[in-house]
Amino acid sequence: MRIIAGEWRGRKLDAPAGDATRPTADRTRETLFSMLVSRLGAFEGLSVADLFAGSGALGLEALSRGAAHCLFVEQDAAAIRCLRANIAALRAQDRCEVRAASVLTLGPAKVPLDLVLLDPPYASGAGIVALDKLARLGWVGPASWISLETGHVEAVKIKGFAIDAERKVGKAKLTLLRLA
Repeated sequence: MRIIAGEWRGRKLDAPAGDATRPTADRTRETLFSMLVSRLGAFEGLSVADLFAGSGALGLEALSRGAAHCLFVEQDAAAIRCLRANIAALRAQDRCEVRAASVLTLGPAKVPLDLVLLDPPYASGAGIVALDKLARLGWVGPASWISLETGHVEAVKIKGFAIDAERKVGKAKLTLLRLA
């Protein structure tokens, strides 16, 4: 697994051993970031969250492309160790915040994020539950973009959100959402 573009292009990222974490494949990340670039233009200065972060590949890709800051939220201990090691290897500590917790424990936000990246376990419904709560707590605003990765057969319907685009990539489906 490697960073696709930007400051750290080509840099290797580690993934936690075992089956507890399913890293987003390079091809899927490449498709996602192509979709995002066509909508955002650039990542410069963006405030990003990588939720259900695992190895942190999504958030680190956004940082590599110029995002100002990324909040990583992950609850699996092995994934957190791997995430922290990836951040340290890229010397990105000053642009990152890691919270070792469930996404559902996040409290109210000070300001909405520009980009929210969610890659929950497939077929869990956790992404839909998390997005509903994040919207109520102010993490998502009218200008926010949301990416939700699910299994390719999962339906994505979230009250209060409109689907901007969907793409199937292998076993994954990428859905870009905005507040309705």
